[in-house]
Amino acid sequence: MTIFKAASCLCGPALLMAAAAAQTPSAPSATPPRPLARPPMEIGWSPKRTPPRAYEAPNKPHWKLADILAAHSGQANWRQPVVRNRDLEADWRQMAGGQRTESLMYADNATALIVWGGQLRVSIKGQEPFIAVKGGEVHIPFRLPFTLEAVGSEPALWLEIHGAGDVPLYPVATKPDKPRDVKGFTYVKASLMGGDGRYGPNDRPYLDYYKDVVEGGQRAGSFIAGDHLFVNNIRGPGIKTPPATDLGHFHFGYDEFWFVMEGNIDYQIEGVPFFTASPGDIVTAAQGRWHRASFGGQVGKMATRVAINPYPRGLHNFQPH
Repeated sequence: MTIFKAASCLCGPALLMAAAAAQTPSAPSATPPRPLARPPMEIGWSPKRTPPRAYEAPNKPHWKLADILAAHSGQANWRQPVVRNRDLEADWRQMAGGQRTESLMYADNATALIVWGGQLRVSIKGQEPFIAVKGGEVHIPFRLPFTLEAVGSEPALWLEIHGAGDVPLYPVATKPDKPRDVKGFTYVKASLMGGDGRYGPNDRPYLDYYKDVVEGGQRAGSFIAGDHLFVNNIRGPGIKTPPATDLGHFHFGYDEFWFVMEGNIDYQIEGVPFFTASPGDIVTAAQGRWHRASFGGQVGKMATRVAINPYPRGLHNFQPH
């Protein structure tokens, strides 16, 4: 049986050290492990993409949630793509109250959700169904069928992240009729070998970020640290904006994006004017671009950004000192 492997790592800009500790499924309120010590740096010649990767639709440096909601005003059900890169895809989704998705799963990659409105009942094979609310983070390993249901009359709003190019599979037990084909793929009935994905010993299906971290005092850190998906909560107090000469870091082989969970985050991204992102906004640093994120707003006021990329131990290239 294939095991969904979790790992811990360090990820974050020069200004901070991000911890990588997930929570246990059996004890959602348990104290997470202490962060790992920061590994030593060494000086090396690193290939920096030249020019940096361009932003191709739907990707852009800053997706403001207010603009997305305005664009879909009056629509009960909608999907807005916001991230498409070599490794990951992310969509904003809204579903009208009382509606439910079909049971589906993905072959080889985990799925992550960040709920931002309404109440979303999440049913995952092998887990007790639970209600996810605003600020809730959901982890669904590969090959575990799941359904989502908007509870009550209010629409459910969430960000959904999964592997690039992933196409859903449907269990015949819950969908006996052939699904409608999608571009490039024809659905055929097959016997699926490989086994269910699993939660690792430091994983759990759900984190209520506002309740557990903001109000409950749990330490922020990685929520998902899998083979191809890293969802890392980085929290800290507001600080004075660093000088423009502090470029932050760049990544050799992948794009990185963030969901702003709490407070304000200031961003300096190569080739993009300096800006501040607010809760619900999504920010992307394309491959090879210097980028620096700092906790903005009132000094001392807490802020959180959720860093999302495909590599829990991805290389960070900083300015040499």
